[in-house]
Amino acid sequence: MTQFEAPTWPAGILAARQISALAEAGVIKVERPFADGQIQPASLDLRVGQRAWRMRASFLPGPNRPVSDCIEQLALHEIDLSKEAILETGCVYVAELMESLDLPPWLAASANPKSSTGRIDVFTRVIPDRAREFDTIEAGYRGPIYIEISPRTFPIIVRAGSRLSQIRFRHGHSRLDDTGHRDLHERQPLVTSATPSFVGGVAVSIDLAGFGDRGLIGYRAKRHTGLVDVDRVNAHQVTDFWEPLPIGSRPEFILDPGEFYILASKEAVRVPADHAAEMIPFDPLVGEFRVHYAGFFDPGFGLAEAGGAGARAVLEVRSHDVPFILQDGQIVGRLVYERMSETPDVLYGSGLGSNYQAQSLKLSKHFRAS
Repeated sequence: MTQFEAPTWPAGILAARQISALAEAGVIKVERPFADGQIQPASLDLRVGQRAWRMRASFLPGPNRPVSDCIEQLALHEIDLSKEAILETGCVYVAELMESLDLPPWLAASANPKSSTGRIDVFTRVIPDRAREFDTIEAGYRGPIYIEISPRTFPIIVRAGSRLSQIRFRHGHSRLDDTGHRDLHERQPLVTSATPSFVGGVAVSIDLAGFGDRGLIGYRAKRHTGLVDVDRVNAHQVTDFWEPLPIGSRPEFILDPGEFYILASKEAVRVPADHAAEMIPFDPLVGEFRVHYAGFFDPGFGLAEAGGAGARAVLEVRSHDVPFILQDGQIVGRLVYERMSETPDVLYGSGLGSNYQAQSLKLSKHFRAS
């Protein structure tokens, strides 16, 4: 095991400099050096490795099994990712990751799909050995990590090095409670709502009043489309994959079961430089739908000084088993904020080439700006 004594870092989400220190100490092990931009202000992008497997079903290994045993029992066939490969919709795949972990007993981690991954309706979850929960890596974990990949709407092209998920490292307890959210908002407004709610996080509502000159409220994904190459930016025509949704005659919208939508929040969202945030993906208190796949918001998101004034939360929305009516201004999700262990040297959007700073209603980076 890597010897990495607990530093004098305050409790919180580790920032980019601290993540680099973990890699230098061997806490994060890599097959090849980090790629440019792989370390984000409060997270590390994870890279798909050389091999993937199409699986019979999704799974959790449980406390007594490594993931490799599950692959041996459940895999239908192996896929070579040293060359590009097509992952089809409706299938479950598991791939190696280039990164593995040797966490000290004071450090835990959690994972989430990248924003661009969620916006093309690709469902990913990170699985460590002996896991009882997805996307959760317990303190002291030592071993490989894998990624489950399940394209829901568009078939995708991936290859070794593709970055579909990201991981955060957490030292101690840093998540704010309702009082902490309220106090932080009073010091630095987190949302532009006139009457924000701070129950279980900071409430975010849906905007059905329309964006831009075309008055769109969002996009609905088309079915039976071409392939989305996850590594190509501005490469795909919007109209080949998406149906624009104009403002309706009433300030409401019906989510159809099985359809995938890109919508946006009514509030502008801000993440202070010394905090990070995460969107709760499913809250049964506000309706039977999932509102977010990619939950991380980096320090500096939406801050004017980082070039993000007016940034909305773009929402990946899928109804469950029944049609559901959304009303303009209805609460659809909640942001939970956490303290950073230290303020990042560079904030989201500040010279990082961040794709979604100052965003309004915006599709993933894979599609050409209209």
